[in-house]
Amino acid sequence: VQLQACGGGLVQAGGSLRLSCAASGRISSIGGVGWFRQAPGKEREFVAAISWRADVTNYADSVKGRFTISRDNAKNTVYLQMNSLKPEDTAVYYCAASRRVILTTRASGFEYWGQGTQVTVSS
Repeated sequence: VQLQACGGGLVQAGGSLRLSCAASGRISSIGGVGWFRQAPGKEREFVAAISWRADVTNYADSVKGRFTISRDNAKNTVYLQMNSLKPEDTAVYYCAASRRVILTTRASGFEYWGQGTQVTVSS
């Protein structure tokens, strides 16, 4: 499975961005897709995840109510709509795919990773 993430950029606090993650290759092996982020000097952290075949999602507490993860199976693409962005959301965002059907928040549970896309929120 190959993943291509895009959509990052520079936005003012309170603004919005939408990230996209396009999957290709052995799509049938995907159980779920997640987004993680890593800020300078910090560990990679879970942001959100969505089941590939069921209406199941999971969010980090820090983004609940502000971020929405969704998917378009026809396009093999997962989106992360980010609203009410804060400076602390600044990070490199990564999408990842897991073979597991049951969603996990652990990075070790995701076997496939895309390249990161930078999100910078100015105050």
